[in-house]
Amino acid sequence: MRQPAAIDVTKAAAEQHGVCVRPFTMEVEDHESYEVRYVAVPCGSTVESVCAPCAKKAKALRMAQCREGWHMDVEPDFTPEPPTKDQTELLTYRADLMKAYKEEEGTDNADELREEIHSVDEELRQLGVRGRLPSPDDPGKRAVKRSTKRRQDAPDLPRRRVEKRTVGREFAGAFRPSMFVTLTLDTYGKVREDGTPVDPDSYDYRRAARDAVHFASLVDRWWQNLRRVAGWDIQYFATVEPQKRAAPHLHAALRGSIPHEVIRLVTAATYHQVWWPNHDERVYVDRLPVWDSNAKAFIDPDTGTALTTWEDAEVEEPAHVVKFGRQVHSKGILGGSEEAGRHIGYLTKYLTKSIGEVVEQDTERQRRHADRLADELAVTPCSDRCANWLLYGIQPRGANSRTTAGRCKGRAHRRATLGLPGRRVLVSRKWSGKTLADHKADRKRFVLQALKAVGIEKPEKDPARLVWYKVRPGDPNVPPRAHLLMHAIAQRVTWKAEYDRALLAAEPPDLSATPQAA
Repeated sequence: MRQPAAIDVTKAAAEQHGVCVRPFTMEVEDHESYEVRYVAVPCGSTVESVCAPCAKKAKALRMAQCREGWHMDVEPDFTPEPPTKDQTELLTYRADLMKAYKEEEGTDNADELREEIHSVDEELRQLGVRGRLPSPDDPGKRAVKRSTKRRQDAPDLPRRRVEKRTVGREFAGAFRPSMFVTLTLDTYGKVREDGTPVDPDSYDYRRAARDAVHFASLVDRWWQNLRRVAGWDIQYFATVEPQKRAAPHLHAALRGSIPHEVIRLVTAATYHQVWWPNHDERVYVDRLPVWDSNAKAFIDPDTGTALTTWEDAEVEEPAHVVKFGRQVHSKGILGGSEEAGRHIGYLTKYLTKSIGEVVEQDTERQRRHADRLADELAVTPCSDRCANWLLYGIQPRGANSRTTAGRCKGRAHRRATLGLPGRRVLVSRKWSGKTLADHKADRKRFVLQALKAVGIEKPEKDPARLVWYKVRPGDPNVPPRAHLLMHAIAQRVTWKAEYDRALLAAEPPDLSATPQAA
């Protein structure tokens, strides 16, 4: 029993050769040769504890993306490609469907037309059409406009017209520095060196949970203010990581140079107001509201009165205001320097770990701190559709019979995310002029060119002739996962040998010290 199992040895070999250890199987059909085969598709996980090979590839791709866009000295080209014939014909078909839907609205045919419009939209996205088209669904009531007047306790910001440029200034005719910025949230109480509070009873866990939930909105507002003050379209590559106290903070690489005083001023003047109903005190603790199928609403279990709907809830002032803390770190960095490479590694250091894995929970004190923060996040509303609103006597948007009070499936309530429902990596649209798929295609193109230089051709089939299907449950022809892993390992070993051969051919050994034959 102490001997390793065969599947464990297979997974260890797959990790050694960089093969995904938990792929999912897809059925591929070739329309020209009528060949049907089963292919192991990588899982694409970014967490090393789930799949180490896929996580390492994703991290390397992010590092290449950060390096390519950080110190660009020319504006990226965003000239759109002309629409293709297939795109225009499909859009014309969608216009006809939309016209028919408006005529049949309210009838039984309307549902079928709506589904067809959604399927056409999906095909348009697959053909490379970006942007949103008019939806057949009812947009519903418009959101109530809130006051945009600045708060009295926030300093004023100068505002300039934003120029259409993304590249920073050049100094002394040869230097074009960029920046590395770190932003943190405000304090919630004194903490020890291990991140735990000195006095847990006075530590403001409620504000810590709400700040974490709305951290992404605060960061978006900071970018908007920074661009308006600087006067040009600043581009960034940022990662969100937790501190020892489990509060999120932001590391960002900014293209171009901005005065440090401007960054501190923008940080001090940036805030985000949450215009939600007040939810400081829970209405339901020992008992929960119940769903009334006749009224199609949640009612009080004792009085039978319906709960206040989200649209009817009174909102006279913000329920919460998020601000950054006083600690602001900014540093100028030159492109191509050793310091730039070191900061890229620092930016992507924890991308292969989940938020819960980064926060240390080695001692009992650290575990209690994480438990109290998780308990507060469990009852903190994360959106206008969160089921936690029922705990505060408010019926959220979209509530139905399947909604359970206090049980929201949002990522903000998971212990592994510690209140961060958004993405770990934040990249502006004009950072490198490429998507992550484009960077991946560049790496593949480089390898194919290196192989072609030594006479190794890798012809690729036309994607249009291949059709991919999900494997049907109980399909007897699906090979076991171990067979797919071993096939992928053998294929990867062959590819590695061919690439090593290409590298040796591109860089011949130095023969200057080798004695020449007479």
